[in-house]
Amino acid sequence: MQFIWHNFALLHTIMAIDESKYTTFQQFLLNLLSLLTIIPLAPYLNRYIPPLVLQGWHMDMFVAVLIAFLFTRLLLWIFRPLIIPAFVLVCSVLFINYFTDNYSFTNVLNDYKGMVQGNWGAKNNKQFDILSLYPRRVETYRDKTVRGIRDKVNYKDSLVRNFSVAHSVEGFDEYFSKYGKVSRYLALFHYINRHFKYVPDTHRDEYFATPMETIQNGLGGDCDDHSILMSSCLQSIGARCRIVLIQGHAYPELYCGTKEDFEIMKQAIVTLFPRPPVKEIHYHEMKGEYWINLDYTARHPGGKYMNDKVYALIEL
Repeated sequence: MQFIWHNFALLHTIMAIDESKYTTFQQFLLNLLSLLTIIPLAPYLNRYIPPLVLQGWHMDMFVAVLIAFLFTRLLLWIFRPLIIPAFVLVCSVLFINYFTDNYSFTNVLNDYKGMVQGNWGAKNNKQFDILSLYPRRVETYRDKTVRGIRDKVNYKDSLVRNFSVAHSVEGFDEYFSKYGKVSRYLALFHYINRHFKYVPDTHRDEYFATPMETIQNGLGGDCDDHSILMSSCLQSIGARCRIVLIQGHAYPELYCGTKEDFEIMKQAIVTLFPRPPVKEIHYHEMKGEYWINLDYTARHPGGKYMNDKVYALIEL
């Protein structure tokens, strides 16, 4: 024990002597480099920290900042100039990633925006709880619509599965280590949302297209075709979905899970859909189960619902 304390005291003396070598200006520059290292390093580390939600606050970025701070302080404590190659290494990795479409300076900025938006900017907006009413007897037209949509949902077809897998890994792949399957669901929504084009049915008849048809025709169709496509594709990669019929419209909803799961989904949405910033997340909740809107009319998951006049829920 005395040997350990002797070595510790010797190391402390060496550190004190080493620190005296630097002028006040040099120490200021080294501390400044330490701060500049923390700024990009923290969100980079945050990708590997699981979402941490404490009473509605998203704490994982704060934990990442603390880890980055302790790391840089350790370097300064061991040998102050070590902070220089550490800063160069972090910047070099982000710079190289910029040209390889991986995690880069743009992601750093978006992650900080996401932290601020998730904790202070985006508000929860629970819709009026009319979904607690499950009508047992419905009108003939409603029965026909429900049956027509349910019959066309197909998440087992190979074309649907291959389409979904390909586009679920096309975006947000750098966030898979953090959000897991949620990043795949949001990437698939992002692709369909950007490429879907509204094409109305004839005035006389309602046509329900299969997801295979909608994929083959270039992602064109009306609201029920979009709902069938989105639900089928997401379910083919493991998500749980349902379709909601409202007055004059139909839209798909994605099951988030519990309140804690919903908070993680919310954090992912505000981080991955930064432009324009997400102001509100609209959702339905009943008996502790949370669902968010995936309509093509919204720029991001959890967009505003068109109206609350719900006619039917189509469980898939």
